[in-house]
Amino acid sequence: MRTVATVADLRQQISSWKTRGERIVLVPTMGNLHDGHLALVRHAARCGSKIVCSIFVNRLQFDRPEDLAAYPRTPHEDLEALQRENTDLVFMPEHDEVYAERHRVQESLPAGPLYQQLCGEFRPGFFEGVAEVVSRLFHMTDPDVAVFGEKDYQQLVIIKQLVKDLGLAIRIEPVATQRESDGLAFSSRNAYLNPQERAIAPQLHAELVRVGDRIKGGQRTFSLMESQAAERLQRAGFRPDYVAIRDAETLESAAYEASHMAILAAAWLGKARLIDNMLLQTG
Repeated sequence: MRTVATVADLRQQISSWKTRGERIVLVPTMGNLHDGHLALVRHAARCGSKIVCSIFVNRLQFDRPEDLAAYPRTPHEDLEALQRENTDLVFMPEHDEVYAERHRVQESLPAGPLYQQLCGEFRPGFFEGVAEVVSRLFHMTDPDVAVFGEKDYQQLVIIKQLVKDLGLAIRIEPVATQRESDGLAFSSRNAYLNPQERAIAPQLHAELVRVGDRIKGGQRTFSLMESQAAERLQRAGFRPDYVAIRDAETLESAAYEASHMAILAAAWLGKARLIDNMLLQTG
């Protein structure tokens, strides 16, 4: 496994691979890797012949300096984990390397309502930061495939749209949310939970399952179901930002007759903002 910190070294290695006909798969991360991230790397091994993993804590995705400062960084452990997963190349750049003007993709990236709703409503500028760094990483690595987890479902939808808008020949591969045995989705932010909060945290996923079961049972009072779910989470000790039932492809409000839905939620538990979703096929 090779580790590089500059775009020049990254491109040199990838160019060498491409001249030999290798298929490049990119797994972008912010480090502090857990089993959810490693599932992406394992999936990447089935999508191409060379795996490139980036580890870069993107400042543009943090709206509070203290949140950026507190984000857990575990580079030594991350590299050991990626070595065990037979990753071929790890890109670990500094901020100034990624955001050098020469790596800008275009003056302004396409954006739209997707960026301002759900998590975007509560984290202004977050998805613009995601789009900026992902577009730059795509430009730097020129991958054939890029792998993203379904846990960050709104991000996944936005990145799929970004690839279309920029006309990139990159296949986006989604990977199902990886969970602890009690249902809690793996997340770096789970480290912020104290023991009492950790015991409560699985109720977020359980609430999504409850809503999904009601929909599968034929209920379609979506607004009422959303508000009731948020109330139950609040009683359990969460501070919900939202519970939303949306069309899984567009993230628009789900129509009565919708057959492919995403039930999404974001809620604070102590210092941790947890997000989760459940995909539902009813047709």
